[in-house]
Amino acid sequence: MNRIAPRALPCGASRLTSSRHTGVLGQALKSHAVILGAAGYGGGELLRLLLGHPNIQAIRAVSKSQAGQAVWITNPNLRGFTDDAYYAEADWDSLPGTGAIVVFSAQPHFELAAQLEELESRWASAGIADRVTLIDLSGDFRLSNAARFEAAYGQPHPCAHRLGSFVYGLPEWKAPEIRGAARIANPGCFATALQLALLPLHGLDLGFVAACGVTGSSGSGALPSETAHHPTRAHDFRAYKALEHQHQAEMEGLLRGQGITAELSFVPHSAPMVRGIFATVQFRLPDGLDEAALRQRFQAAYGNAPFIRQVDGSPRLLSVVGTNFCELGLKVNGRGAVIFAALDNLIKGMAGQAVQNMNLSLGLSEKTGLWAPGVFPA
Repeated sequence: MNRIAPRALPCGASRLTSSRHTGVLGQALKSHAVILGAAGYGGGELLRLLLGHPNIQAIRAVSKSQAGQAVWITNPNLRGFTDDAYYAEADWDSLPGTGAIVVFSAQPHFELAAQLEELESRWASAGIADRVTLIDLSGDFRLSNAARFEAAYGQPHPCAHRLGSFVYGLPEWKAPEIRGAARIANPGCFATALQLALLPLHGLDLGFVAACGVTGSSGSGALPSETAHHPTRAHDFRAYKALEHQHQAEMEGLLRGQGITAELSFVPHSAPMVRGIFATVQFRLPDGLDEAALRQRFQAAYGNAPFIRQVDGSPRLLSVVGTNFCELGLKVNGRGAVIFAALDNLIKGMAGQAVQNMNLSLGLSEKTGLWAPGVFPA
């Protein structure tokens, strides 16, 4: 693919560019992106998506562990799309003097929370504080209560007084709050799937809800671990963090906020695949709700949602892997009901949803830079 020569940028600014980052007359578009923790799987997907985003002029990819190394070495799919290298840190003073600045934190849990006060101070010193939209892909600011955070993540919050100051970024249910928001907490991947499956049931008492979520190895991150190591995962299947996964706390919070009464029992599973989440949610239909009414609720909730596809019966992971879509299906037999959800954990469950949140925050169409089918077969 032919690429234009990089335009001159201020000293130290990123030169990640693609041929789509200028208009037909070469005029600059208005948004600049900084990715903290860019060398992980989530950061790599952000790079891929933002390189093709028509509203992004330049990207700075920050990774202390990979500083100085070409981006395409850790992300070989980006060879030919950028010759830039990772930066050890972001030079906030070198960013252009106009335009929106979107900062994505794709760092591990606790890191952004530990850095936030210093980052806010540096943005103020650089005169860019009012132009920064911060989108956090970790779990640091998804919860608003310090005690619930410590129970879910196993240690105290490093910046507890800022809990509750981020908008929870589930676009299908929080779009009015996300529009114009400067601080957004991206949902967890399991939480995204299960909430999209359950939230159309707002205002109902569901009693006991049994949820099972199956995920691929990329959900464990880019660093090798026993659970993601290919020889121990390729032909294995197991449950983990049964009834105590950290995403349950954020799920329960949003469900309560939508008036859903439920005792949620969630068991995640590790599957021999790289990408994808497939969730199954089972419950008994409340009195007064039959299959037709259930389907009507889903149509009312998602009839205009661009990244929700409703299917008959079971969704297929192959239909959504590599995309920002979530497919939902349902089945009713008597009083028993099951809802299925399938999505790509790295895109709709992470980086793609972050870009969707960016689009909403900046007043763009949700579909900008994201409207593309996956590949079939994968």
